[in-house]
Amino acid sequence: MAKRAAKKKTGKTPLNPELSVVIPVYNEQESLDILFKRLYPALDGLLRTYELIFVDDGSADKSAAMLAAQFEKRPDVTRVVLLQSNFGQHAAILAGFSASRGDSVVSLDADLQNPPEEIGKLLKKMDEGYDYVGTIRKRRQDSWWRKSASRMMNRLRERITKVRMTDQGCMLRAYSRHVIEAINNTSEINTFIPALAYLYSLKPVEIEVEHSEREAGRSKYSLYSLIRLNFDLVTGFSVVPLQVFSFFGVLIAAGSFFLFLFLVGYRLLYPEGTVQGVFTLFAVAFFFIGILLFGIGLLGEYVGRIYQEVQRRPRFLIRAVLEKPAR
Repeated sequence: MAKRAAKKKTGKTPLNPELSVVIPVYNEQESLDILFKRLYPALDGLLRTYELIFVDDGSADKSAAMLAAQFEKRPDVTRVVLLQSNFGQHAAILAGFSASRGDSVVSLDADLQNPPEEIGKLLKKMDEGYDYVGTIRKRRQDSWWRKSASRMMNRLRERITKVRMTDQGCMLRAYSRHVIEAINNTSEINTFIPALAYLYSLKPVEIEVEHSEREAGRSKYSLYSLIRLNFDLVTGFSVVPLQVFSFFGVLIAAGSFFLFLFLVGYRLLYPEGTVQGVFTLFAVAFFFIGILLFGIGLLGEYVGRIYQEVQRRPRFLIRAVLEKPAR
């Protein structure tokens, strides 16, 4: 009887599996074969019913064809969502979340920097009653500038938002069903999934997981992409930057007023004095102009978010879904 129960939990996927694993894929043809060889044995060993949801984010290489071939090999536990074009990693994950049916949902990158063997560690924490399990990369295998940028962005985010994440760049995370439903019901165009999960969870926790170098290919995140992601995080979860800029504007206005009074008084008291310090005044003026330009750009970020929300365009478009018909 025990053997029959174990067998039931390892292969076939019911309509409501215990676990859904969502993996966004974008031009990962070099990594997919290695991912398949490691991922399925790791999940089979969990002795839980599961489904794998691969979301192809408009790949330009052979990734979509490889996912379709893998679906033919393991249609019992594999589903493939093909997006119409490249909508971005977070949109692809949201597409996977909307298709997921598991009681617990785990997100995982396809580059194998987070080993799939670590999924069991997250599920053990979920079994302890936590509804959201974040992760911290142990012995992070990234370049020094990525580590430095992440630390700087983490500190900035913690100061101006209520979101508390030690490592916001690690995508290996576990979510309970009620957190997933809350994320699916969020209609924001640009958002940051781990931050949303933190806000929606009742009992979050963070654990350390292993981190490896990429098996193949190269990172899809450039420095500009990382900066854009953090702008979305900051402007999407806090208005503190606007408040700080407003306060700074008041200080500048007050300082300029007192500087004006000082110059007028100096001119009245020493009318014979020549024009002095003109280059200093230019430097101060250029500094203030720089602050104003930064403020205009910051204000533009918030206005841009409002513009995108008013458009109400879909976050992603699904071209096709490969799945075994439900009985």
